[in-house]
Amino acid sequence: VVVTSSSATTNTAVLQSSCSFGSTTAACKKDYSDVIVPGSRHEYGSLGDVPSPQSKAVSWQAAHNVDIQNVTQKALIYELTQQQTRTIESVVPWFLENMPESYFRQIPEQFRMDHIKAVSSIRDANMDLYLNLKSQMPDGREVYTFIRPGTSSGTLLHMLEELRFKDGTDSAEYQPLTRLHVFSSQDETMSLNMFVYGARETRPLGFDVEQLSTPILDYAGQVQAGEFLNDADGRHPAPSPRFEKEQLLKYLDKCSHNYLNFGITNPRRFLLHREIINSVSGTEGTSVNIESEESGPGYYWVDVAVANTRPRNALENVCRLLYLHKFDVTRSRLDVVKDSDNGNITMLRMLVTPSDGSEVSQATFDVLKREIKRAKWLDSSTMNLVFDRYLWLGVVRGEIITGMCSLIHPVLAKENAIIYSKSNILDTVTHKRFIRYAADIASLFMDRFNPHNPLSEEDFESRSQELRKLISSNVEETVALEILGKMLDVVKCTLKTNVYMPNRYALSFRLDPKIMVSPHEAERELPYGIIFVHGRRFNGYHVRFRDIARGGMRLVTPPHQEQYALESARQYEECYGLAFAQQLKNKDIPEGGSKAVNLIDASGMSDTSKHFLMRKSVKGFVDSILDLIVSTDETKENIVDYFGKPEILYLGPDEQVIPDDINWIIGHAARRGYGTPAAFMSSKPRAGINHKEFGVTSEGVNVYLEVALRRVLGIDPTQESFTIKLTGGPDGDVAGNEIKILVREYGDNAKIVGLADVSGCAEDPDGLDHEELLRLVNNTLSISHFSKDKLGPNGKLSICDTDEGIKARNSMHNRVIADAFIPCGGRPNTVDITNYKHYLQKDGTPSSKLIVEGANLFITAEARTALFNEAGVVIVKDSSANKGGVITSSYEIIAAMLLTEEEFFENKTQIVAEVLEKLRGLAKLEANLLLTEFETNGGSLPEVSQIISNCINMAKDALSVALDDLTEQDREALLPLFRAHLPKTMADLAFDEVHQKVPAQYIKNAISSCLASKLVYKEGTSFILSMPKGKLASTALKYIQKEREIAALIEKLDMADLPDEDKAKISQLLEAGGARTALNMPE
Repeated sequence: VVVTSSSATTNTAVLQSSCSFGSTTAACKKDYSDVIVPGSRHEYGSLGDVPSPQSKAVSWQAAHNVDIQNVTQKALIYELTQQQTRTIESVVPWFLENMPESYFRQIPEQFRMDHIKAVSSIRDANMDLYLNLKSQMPDGREVYTFIRPGTSSGTLLHMLEELRFKDGTDSAEYQPLTRLHVFSSQDETMSLNMFVYGARETRPLGFDVEQLSTPILDYAGQVQAGEFLNDADGRHPAPSPRFEKEQLLKYLDKCSHNYLNFGITNPRRFLLHREIINSVSGTEGTSVNIESEESGPGYYWVDVAVANTRPRNALENVCRLLYLHKFDVTRSRLDVVKDSDNGNITMLRMLVTPSDGSEVSQATFDVLKREIKRAKWLDSSTMNLVFDRYLWLGVVRGEIITGMCSLIHPVLAKENAIIYSKSNILDTVTHKRFIRYAADIASLFMDRFNPHNPLSEEDFESRSQELRKLISSNVEETVALEILGKMLDVVKCTLKTNVYMPNRYALSFRLDPKIMVSPHEAERELPYGIIFVHGRRFNGYHVRFRDIARGGMRLVTPPHQEQYALESARQYEECYGLAFAQQLKNKDIPEGGSKAVNLIDASGMSDTSKHFLMRKSVKGFVDSILDLIVSTDETKENIVDYFGKPEILYLGPDEQVIPDDINWIIGHAARRGYGTPAAFMSSKPRAGINHKEFGVTSEGVNVYLEVALRRVLGIDPTQESFTIKLTGGPDGDVAGNEIKILVREYGDNAKIVGLADVSGCAEDPDGLDHEELLRLVNNTLSISHFSKDKLGPNGKLSICDTDEGIKARNSMHNRVIADAFIPCGGRPNTVDITNYKHYLQKDGTPSSKLIVEGANLFITAEARTALFNEAGVVIVKDSSANKGGVITSSYEIIAAMLLTEEEFFENKTQIVAEVLEKLRGLAKLEANLLLTEFETNGGSLPEVSQIISNCINMAKDALSVALDDLTEQDREALLPLFRAHLPKTMADLAFDEVHQKVPAQYIKNAISSCLASKLVYKEGTSFILSMPKGKLASTALKYIQKEREIAALIEKLDMADLPDEDKAKISQLLEAGGARTALNMPE
């Protein structure tokens, strides 16, 4: 039965009824699920009866006698009218007597009339009160009213599951859930809930916040005057600056008209809400307040404020937890309050009562509060485990189990990717036969890190061994044994965790890196530290190779579940590989190499929802890392630390990280008490050095290119013409800036004969027009916008809108002949061991003899070796060629520690110029050493590059340890090394405060890195490799002492009575080899 009504406030109201829950008809039960969606109509009517194909329609009227027909019609009309009148006469008094006062206060008359008519119609039809109504407001908002018989537990939760889920759409019709009203009749025969989608854009004409809010302002004045300070029940809020009239009016102006109406009727609760909302404003937190209802025992108000979330998600999470803790929701409302740049705050107010009528202990409320706070950040796998499958397990143990399963997946997948798939690991551990062992492991984890009574090492080892024996005796399946055993290893190898942090976003583990080693993998360098974070729809690894480390954070969002499973299996390996490459690249700077890879399950999501999830995942990941590295009263109280050393790490932006993420991370690091928050994340929009704007990576790449052109190809690019091909668009960072530098430094000598990007490729053996290329760069346009009029007679432009264009683009880097090839963009592993021969011409010679890797991982290690061995291709490896970016980011970190944002901004032009000069100098030092060692010792350039990195890092590590044994005076004597490393303006402004502003460990690392790189670049790798490791640090320190002595001799030489030519030669000899020679002279 579908009944349509209209009112002054609604465009349409569609009434839908279905068979009662008590029906035993299978067809009825089946069809009920089809008519859940509000406003839909079942083809077989409200009862769901399927008409028989053989039956014929039978009319209520005689077919031939018109008089009889008229009598029948009048009789039916009279009978129905009388019946409806009797029903309405019965329903109206019942409705008025049983609906709560708040219903008549909050719901407009037009809606109340619609509700009465709908209830009367169904009662008149002798059907259960099972109604769905959909109303369209004049301002575009939609109202869904669900009416159900009785007030059974979980009614609100079930309605939420029936609601049309609109929060994930990108269409113009998208409207968020913004209000909720929940009511129950006093005789408990009916539940009536209203869900409002969409926000009212404007307030009523003549709206005056101050005048309307007089009851709130008056009550606030009483609070501020201290009239309730001596109240015995303590139900009134304490005085607060937020309740001063001016501040309160600013807040009231942000509240919706409807929410203000609520505040007018209950100013006390409104101000309590104000304090709850304030506690989460500007954060990602959740605040919960529970108090008993004044009017009678057994009822409690649960107030929840959730920052920056989908209102529907918050409502569903709270309803689910109340249901699980056996509470009925008798009344409820939802309001959304604006929170400036932090989105909105969802405010929930629920009147609940125990479904079994029992008394509720404070412990139950404490657990409920904790779980409501956690619900926003729980992954669906955890929620399914603890809310649907094993209620006895508890949220924390469930989160530990799902977290451990995600953590060990990449390790076990290396043994057998199919058997140890992520889903199989979780399914095995949570099987009813094994879940109790997993729960015991989680309990052991909790007891080991209980800040109030942590297990002693002896007790931990004893319980761990007992649990291993129990599992070994009772679990026969090999796969389950392996997984449970690995979970026990995780407990042992976890050095810190945030599991007891009261307001944590996700679950984080600071791990001993040994846990990630597979039994059958080849030996390789262990990272210094690993942090794993398990959160809502994301898992993240942070891998670093030194105590103080820096590296980018990338977000990985596979498009579908199959790809997500593959990425999960290789997530750690990707993170390890990127961090290790960063370690090689970071040789010239104080920070070691690190990387963070945050794998996010956004499969099947719209762009809007995906963006929302990515921003949430960044926050959850970063906050959980901060839990483990900041030292505050809160972390000291709640984190048991088996590592026992301060940890310093710095992040940078990588794939899919946006400026909003950067700003939030820096601000949050400050809020969390990180020592140097501005340094925690590089590439700040205002106080950073934008890599693309200043071309920092390309500046370094070009230095390597010039040195290699001169020394490998015998070309002086300032005097001779040379040809270049590039991948990466003119609109990109590295390629676009390289084009500008080539034109700036070499003019017409630089002939760019080929360029390919995602849109297509342009080729011209005479060189592409420089002005046209610069036009594309300056206007951020891809190569497909290159004007064909600017091509030479043999030039060609191919666009990727045809198969031929795609083929030309994909093969350009192999086909086009040039002196040098600079990959500045393109897919990782574009050239690998299966296709490297395409780079060779028919006679076996390469299309370019020189490659300078501006992009990371464009060529695999195996392909590099094959190209060099078979065709003599000289390749400057990415970890050398594009290190300009990491050098710049390191200077950003130091600037953030030494300078205020204003100081940096005021001197930015000069500082950036000095940074560029510094990175060019470091690039030239390595480029010359690289080619010298290559010419002297042989081998391929990538091998030499890694040897240089290893030598510098080896010396740096040895020196870092040795500096601890020096006296403070001796360490101070080395401080000029750090000063000389800095841009001059930065040093002049603040170096005299270096000890006050820069952590001691960072200063030590800076001195070590400066001395190590100085030593290797000047004396070569053989000098380091020939030394016993035990003498490396002492020799390096002695070397610096001898350098000072040589400098003093040179200064005296200037005053000697010798010809200037002789002075210059002696000075040059002393500078070149004096310090090294002096090392072997007797003291």
